Amino acid sequence: MPDTFRLLFLCILALTCGIRLWLKLRQWRHIAAHRSTVPAQFSEHISLASHQKAAAYGIDRSKVALVDIAVDTAWLLALTLGGGLLALHDFWAARLDGIAYGLALMFSVMLLSGLVDLPFSLYKQFVIEARHGFNRMTVALFASDLLKQTLLGLVIGAPVLATVLWLMEAMGSLWWLYVWLFWSVFNLLMLFIFPTWIAPLFNKFTPLPDGEAKQRIEALLKRCGFRSNGLFVMDGSKRSAHGNAYFTGFGNNKRIVFFDTLLERLSPSETEAVLAHELGHFRKRHVLQRMLLMFASSLLFLALLGQLIDAPWFYAGLGVPAQSTALALTLFFLVVPVFLFPLTPLTSYWSRRHEFEADAYAAEHTAAGELVHALVKLYDDNAATLTPDPLHSLFYDSHPPAALRILRLQGVQA
Repeated sequence: MPDTFRLLFLCILALTCGIRLWLKLRQWRHIAAHRSTVPAQFSEHISLASHQKAAAYGIDRSKVALVDIAVDTAWLLALTLGGGLLALHDFWAARLDGIAYGLALMFSVMLLSGLVDLPFSLYKQFVIEARHGFNRMTVALFASDLLKQTLLGLVIGAPVLATVLWLMEAMGSLWWLYVWLFWSVFNLLMLFIFPTWIAPLFNKFTPLPDGEAKQRIEALLKRCGFRSNGLFVMDGSKRSAHGNAYFTGFGNNKRIVFFDTLLERLSPSETEAVLAHELGHFRKRHVLQRMLLMFASSLLFLALLGQLIDAPWFYAGLGVPAQSTALALTLFFLVVPVFLFPLTPLTSYWSRRHEFEADAYAAEHTAAGELVHALVKLYDDNAATLTPDPLHSLFYDSHPPAALRILRLQGVQA
């Protein structure tokens, strides 16, 4: 059984890696092949120079992604069949036991994985983003963010993992149900406290100033029957030139947040249209649907782990001839993404359908033409490719291709 499972894992991993590399190569080549001509529906609003800048940006990101995929696959093999996780287990098991051993093992994996990923994060931020004029982050700010994230991971993550490991040991064969209940409550709690306690550790949030944009937004919220705990501007410009807007929080603690870079670029009517799109996600219950999917899938995965945790072939098949709750949890969440990769097109399709529905909602409550103008500006400012490879887009993209999205909105406008 271990040999069969090992062979299955290697085959799926090789197939997954091969497909990921192939799709990124397609994206690279497709963007390069269409860089000399602006798509007709954008030719009046986006210059050839901007289109070529977006193409260069997309190609550079694809190149980095190819290396990232290869390293990610090699690191997974090193941890599993390469004996890395077994070596960490042997090291900590000789020094600690119980929950302390489990925490040491899991945080070691996280730390080492973070170190493997760090060069890519630095290169993307200070080479790719800087090369294309998007980076505004300093090395000091990058280090500060990393330190804060690490400390938060320890302060919040250690008690959470300790509780999970204790439940796995103490609650018998139904431990997975208790862990799921705890995990669900924790996630809901994080949704509630994130806007007021965690997000301000990284960014400054100020109330949206009085003016036409605020008046339009407040009128829109009233029309849509949406209540929030405030309208805020975030200093996203201290890290990046990219612009965005989002909702955060849960229940009565919902906040609407605009990047300062977005407000600088869009007119009040265009900002209103972008917010209407985000409101559409709430009114169409997309946020609730995604939360329910997250809770349902986590229950399914934990129940599956409940069946695997006592199976020697599961450990041995992945190169770890030892058993513990911490090893089971670590191995499971290392390899689950490999087996779930074939579902990526389904989740991407579901997300794109939600985007179309949110666009339609925005067109009902604001002028569709304003959302079109806003999207064109955002595509231009963010150097989003207007000519993605169709297969890569079908597989990965959470948002519809720009041309198709604009075409639908223009149909509504007409």
